[in-house]
Amino acid sequence: MRTHAYDPTALGLSGLLTFTGTVHLVRPHTFDAALPPWLPGTKRAWALGSGVAELACAALLAWPRTRRTGGLATAALFVGVFPGNLYMAQVARSPRARLVTALRLPLQVPLVWWAWRVARPADHSRRS
Repeated sequence: MRTHAYDPTALGLSGLLTFTGTVHLVRPHTFDAALPPWLPGTKRAWALGSGVAELACAALLAWPRTRRTGGLATAALFVGVFPGNLYMAQVARSPRARLVTALRLPLQVPLVWWAWRVARPADHSRRS
């Protein structure tokens, strides 16, 4: 199967991860509240590490030869951060913040699907 350089699905996901990864690195303190206290190490290290992981996934998605690996890594990343999103929904300070974070939880499903779709591109070599 041939992978094309221009894949708007992969490049869109890469762009999203580039944005979120950059925010994690530039403003890591904004993610402190979302990080559960049971994680080993410091919250800052986890926020920065998440940003690096997002940027690495973005780079893998942008390059056609590593796109499948990038899609799989991104799906795993989205599954891996779900406990932090769940934790944030439980401990948010205000009822409004709890509602917003709780409503955000279902968005993980289409994000995982998006990454999985990039990892498993359709085989266009067969004609129906």
